[in-house]
Amino acid sequence: MKSVTKSGFEFEIDDECLDDYELLEDLCEIDNGNNAKIVEVVDRILGKEQKDRLKDHLRGENGRVTATKMGEAIEEIMKATKEGKNS
Repeated sequence: MKSVTKSGFEFEIDDECLDDYELLEDLCEIDNGNNAKIVEVVDRILGKEQKDRLKDHLRGENGRVTATKMGEAIEEIMKATKEGKNS
């Protein structure tokens, strides 16, 4: 599945990575309040190369990637992933 975020970040998700029990466990942990698991979810869904590209895409002039922007991008990617899986 290929998609683009509102900010213009292009990404591709392998459908097989979504059929992953450990991903489901991590998502349940997030639902139960363990927000630190988002880092593992991003790694599982995007992989290192795309995650690094996303961070560079979101990096501000000060060189930082804000947690707010990263969270918004991940939320958008997750929604796109869910919509793509249901279509």
